[in-house]
Amino acid sequence: MAKNIFIDKYLPLDKQYTKLVEQLKSLLDKSDNWLSNLSNLTAVLKQTFDKINWAGIYLFDGKKLYLGPFQGKPACNTIEIGKGVCGMSAQKGETIIVPDVNKFQGHIFCDADSKSEIVIPIIKDSSLFGVLDIDSSYYNSFNEIDKKYLEEVVEYLEQILNI
Repeated sequence: MAKNIFIDKYLPLDKQYTKLVEQLKSLLDKSDNWLSNLSNLTAVLKQTFDKINWAGIYLFDGKKLYLGPFQGKPACNTIEIGKGVCGMSAQKGETIIVPDVNKFQGHIFCDADSKSEIVIPIIKDSSLFGVLDIDSSYYNSFNEIDKKYLEEVVEYLEQILNI
């Protein structure tokens, strides 16, 4: 059964995220297929925040990252570990915020409209599962508030991934 997500875009950013996390916990469920949960997550993120022009998951196959569910323009099919923002986040196991992708050494330009980016690694059972990649067509779109709440979203996702 589909559920509607509603976030008042006039709330302060931290309040928007608080509402988002609450609603995601009712939408994403451990009993649902993991692919469905990832797909719904990317759709909700893209629909909730006007600053997001691309939201997606790159999945780890043991060697590289490959494109999973996403919302936005077509994207790169594969990314090597250690390459670009996604590959670096996967390698380091930490969130990376890039205020200006043009200044990130080795950035992989999948979409010329993207100006800033945040990538959060997804770890399942102590192993890399993939990364949550979010882009914006504006510079400096992501900050510590985004990082805090997107990491909370990913932690919840890690708990309910049924793989």
